[in-house]
Amino acid sequence: MAENTRDPHETDGAGASPVPPGKHLREEYAQLAEQVRAHRTAYYQEAAPTISDAEFDALFRRLEELEALHPELVSHDSPTQEVGGDVSSAFAPVAHLQRMYSLEDVFSLDELTVWLDRARATVEQRSPGSPVSWLTELKIDGLAVNLLYRDGELVRAATRGDGVTGEDITHNVLTIASIPRRLTGKGIPHEVEVRGEVFIPSEEFTQLNERMVAAGKAPFANPRNAAAGSLRQKDPAMTAERPLDMCVHGIGARTGLDAETQSGTYALLKEWGLPTSPYFRVLEGQAAVVGFIEHYGSNRHGLLHEIDGIVVKVDSFALQRALGHTSRVPRWAVAFKYPPEEVNTTLLDILVNVGRTGRVTPFGLMEPVKVAGSTVSMATLHNQAVVKAKGVLIGDVVVLRKAGDVIPEIVGPVVALRDARKVREFVMPTECPSCGTPLQPAKEGDVDIRCPNAKSCPSQLRERIFHLAGRGAFDIEALGWEAAIALTQPAEPAVPPITTEAQIFSLTPEMLAGVRIERDRKVKGVVTGCELVPYFYSKGTAKKPSEPNANTRKLFTELEKAKRQPLWRVLVALSIRHVGPTASRSLATAFGSMERIRAAGEEELAGVDGVGPTIAAALREWFEEEWHREILDAWSAAGVRMEDDVDESRPRTLEGLTVVVTGSLATYNRDEAKEAIILRGGKAAGSVSKKTSYVVAGENAGTKFEKAETLGVPVLDEDGFLRLLEQGPDPERTIPDP
Repeated sequence: MAENTRDPHETDGAGASPVPPGKHLREEYAQLAEQVRAHRTAYYQEAAPTISDAEFDALFRRLEELEALHPELVSHDSPTQEVGGDVSSAFAPVAHLQRMYSLEDVFSLDELTVWLDRARATVEQRSPGSPVSWLTELKIDGLAVNLLYRDGELVRAATRGDGVTGEDITHNVLTIASIPRRLTGKGIPHEVEVRGEVFIPSEEFTQLNERMVAAGKAPFANPRNAAAGSLRQKDPAMTAERPLDMCVHGIGARTGLDAETQSGTYALLKEWGLPTSPYFRVLEGQAAVVGFIEHYGSNRHGLLHEIDGIVVKVDSFALQRALGHTSRVPRWAVAFKYPPEEVNTTLLDILVNVGRTGRVTPFGLMEPVKVAGSTVSMATLHNQAVVKAKGVLIGDVVVLRKAGDVIPEIVGPVVALRDARKVREFVMPTECPSCGTPLQPAKEGDVDIRCPNAKSCPSQLRERIFHLAGRGAFDIEALGWEAAIALTQPAEPAVPPITTEAQIFSLTPEMLAGVRIERDRKVKGVVTGCELVPYFYSKGTAKKPSEPNANTRKLFTELEKAKRQPLWRVLVALSIRHVGPTASRSLATAFGSMERIRAAGEEELAGVDGVGPTIAAALREWFEEEWHREILDAWSAAGVRMEDDVDESRPRTLEGLTVVVTGSLATYNRDEAKEAIILRGGKAAGSVSKKTSYVVAGENAGTKFEKAETLGVPVLDEDGFLRLLEQGPDPERTIPDP
């Protein structure tokens, strides 16, 4: 893109400039238009984009801005006047019976409000007194397709192309199982164009890329590219091997179909056997639309398919006709685009981290880039098999994804930008980078490589100390990541304060006086070197001796408090493989004390609800290590609680019931709600199934609430949950068999 130099005559307002654009602005506009055309070709025809959607949106919006300011720049072949891309020469061109339009994009709730107000005002002007209902649905990140049915028979399928002419992909579409060759049911029209989006389900995408890499082929950067590439295979047999699916979201030309609303049409399409989305809603009022957008903004992951926004349509066909179209977009529909979660950046290197159970995990070190509101320079790659499956090479430009608060993930390489002279393969180390111990699989056939030196590996100890301080374990806020390093891997002294977690509760402030860590030395914000600084104590002066700092005093206060935590948190803090909060709660409830858990046999442990043979074997294996037992003995001697108090007066109102909590409750946080369920004999599950007894839906309840409605599982609000805890189930409510 040309340098973004503003012309001296360009206005800053919304209106067009009265002065013709100068040379710099004309050059910028010409280069912008050429860039947008090239990226459209890569996206629509080649299914191999070289920039992220966010970067393309920024280019396109700048082009629109220049044209709004200087209409004389607009030519008939401007990308802003076109819909989608051109038609590829690889497939026969076909004309749509009715034009397929693109959608106007908005990128903020303020912009959406302006659009909704404008649409409502236009409706009032052209059809006074007509109420507006908004059909609100997910914007699937796939490939737009037009299906033509005559007398119920699928006779043609085509891509959107430029909106007027698309590519004939009939033979490929016939391989998609969810698209019926013949419609069934009543009232089938003589002729109808059905519009929808072809996609690859999220769960299938990773497996597809693994097969691509195994076959020596370049992986897809994202599910959208995979769907587009699959539909453009010249051999339909190749398309049939891809896990394609479809959701229909509209109709074009039709003969013999009389419907009043878009949502009513969806009901008909579903009756005829076409795949419709389970996620759309017809809403009244702007607040409801905004609520829908915010809900899926927080719960967009875990859906059937990837989405990049929400589409809002006027539901009434009569009002759609009254609003009409521009040359490119309908005035009755808009696409709200979520903030970008995918960007492109350069993968500088692949390093490895040693975790608390010894697992050696590769991670990518990248050029820092801003995504989903934060700057990211590292992202997990899980294991060497995942590195291979993703097909990434060190030096690649990669697609980076950070979905909300989820850990950043490298999706895949942008193969079109790969420079063979500058890339190299990742080679997994054979020795632990922390302690030098030869690495080995945890067990035969395991893809994870581990450092077997669990007791003495500095990295494993650091990770275990950090873990035991976490919110799900002892909840020691003053013992964060840097404090864990200072305790286990300080620059000074040579022997750290902690060489095993058995020592954590026997620490004293005096033991930390000489601990120093390395920090950057800065002069006026510029790093000039590094220096050793005390971590737990103040620097001190001749007049004021060094003393424990505020964080250190807080640390010892919280260590004392941690000794009183319930048994299940102690179990979590031990870093036993596979033993997380759910299994720990079940074990604490079933046995009541650490002594009884230590004495239990593998079969007895496996019989506990929520434990099973894998966790039971891990527990017995952990207790057989002498240095593990020394940890428990040391903690017990220091006063850590090893047995729960039993409240015999608490009624077992939820005996045999499975309860799922979703959303936020005012009375309990998530952990407290689970504990309340378990203490009353119930099972606190994390997912909804037909065997779930109740779902408790708090504020901002997510997809678990929707799944409960689909499965017919009883749903309780917070008041109902409190009654359930105290009184047990209502005998008149139907509960699924356990």
